Amino acid sequence: MSTVNTPSAANSTSPASSPSPGASAPRGPGRLTSFGPVGLVLAGGISVQFGGALAVTLMPRAGALGVVTLRLVAAAVVLLMVCRPRLRGHSRADWGTVIVFGITMGAMNGLFYEAVDRIPLGPAVTLEVLGPLALSVLASRRALNALWAGLALAGVFLLGGGGFGNLDPIGVAFALGAGAMWAAYIVFSARTGRRFPQADGLALAMAVAALLFLPLGMAEAGTRLLNPTTIALGSAVALLSSVLPYTLELLALRRLPASTFAILMSLEPAIAATAGFLILGQSLHPTEAAAIALVIAASIGAVRTQMGRAKAALPAEGQ
Repeated sequence: MSTVNTPSAANSTSPASSPSPGASAPRGPGRLTSFGPVGLVLAGGISVQFGGALAVTLMPRAGALGVVTLRLVAAAVVLLMVCRPRLRGHSRADWGTVIVFGITMGAMNGLFYEAVDRIPLGPAVTLEVLGPLALSVLASRRALNALWAGLALAGVFLLGGGGFGNLDPIGVAFALGAGAMWAAYIVFSARTGRRFPQADGLALAMAVAALLFLPLGMAEAGTRLLNPTTIALGSAVALLSSVLPYTLELLALRRLPASTFAILMSLEPAIAATAGFLILGQSLHPTEAAAIALVIAASIGAVRTQMGRAKAALPAEGQ
């Protein structure tokens, strides 16, 4: 898919082309949408990073691919039961979009968990977020957004201690690959949200990802996947890292441009560092705290720029 990271693909989520909130309101999550798209993205980020920290503690039980399989299968079951998506009435393009979305989700999860199995959670997320940052630069047509992305990128490298030479190179490669899939996820999540009502497309895509990873997880973990404690922990990871954040992000992308969403993802290293400290005992150094401040400043600047642009466009639209 050579068009995944093109500006035209990413910008297809602009307010002008997105359905109005009332036209595609999902079943049940009305209270969630009251937080606004930025609040939805932040809540999803907190959920996914604390779920990722929990997943790291589960890896000795089931391995990286086993954890991914548990996460995807449990999430698919929950979403299919809740959404009960229709299988008829969709075009070939609709199915193509949701299948690619599912492949993207599966690859993003698999690559990331292979990364955190080799390198710490904070550096892994720091490297992974380079994908959304690159998307933000490509998707934006304003030089100011490129400046915010550059500031966030500086924070990302500072959070990594100025370099990643001491990390497992294979783990670094997996994290960078996960970042590329994350950028693709942003694009195809938005496209799926426009083609399928409510969270139906998400449920179907999650089922695709689960089916793809089930043989890999069984090959690595075998009968360990059937341990009741492992299943319970894997289900918790699925809820925190898949069901809740993906639903929140899909709702947010219906009202938030992909470029702004991508820069908001710059907050993920800060959230991951907090989760790593609270759950995994990974402490923060002053340099890392300064990096987090840079990333937060870049994210706030990007949001303010986008909000200012939207307000400036309102009088013209009302004439």
